[in-house]
Amino acid sequence: MAEILFYHLAHKRWGEVLPRLLAAALERGWRAAVQVGPNAGVDTVSEVLWSSLPEDSFLPHGTEADGRGPSQPIWVTAGSDAPNGARVRFFIEGAASEDVAGLQRAIILFDGADAAAVERARTDWRRFQAEGHEISYWQQDENLRWQN
Repeated sequence: MAEILFYHLAHKRWGEVLPRLLAAALERGWRAAVQVGPNAGVDTVSEVLWSSLPEDSFLPHGTEADGRGPSQPIWVTAGSDAPNGARVRFFIEGAASEDVAGLQRAIILFDGADAAAVERARTDWRRFQAEGHEISYWQQDENLRWQN
């Protein structure tokens, strides 16, 4: 069973949160995939990852257009592919999170101001709970700290 983490974005958008979560995954030695939903493009996510951290930091990643999938520490995709062998997958902008088989961890980032995204997260929560996954919910407090 996968560990499923729901990140309720209340004060920051995915572009501000995702890079730090990916950096933490890489620090742990994990390969990751970012699955993009219909509201954001692969190129948009790639650009955010190139430009989001200080100049002395770097989030190595690639897309289908870049090639060399097996060697990419972070793979950005609009599908369910993970040629880099990622066992950690981030779902953003409404990406379908149906298939978590084989994952160690799935991280679902959803916009708390988007009623449809909140309802999708609730539906996913119930489904993952029924399937027996370990689930946790995280939300930012007013000091921008994540609270479980």
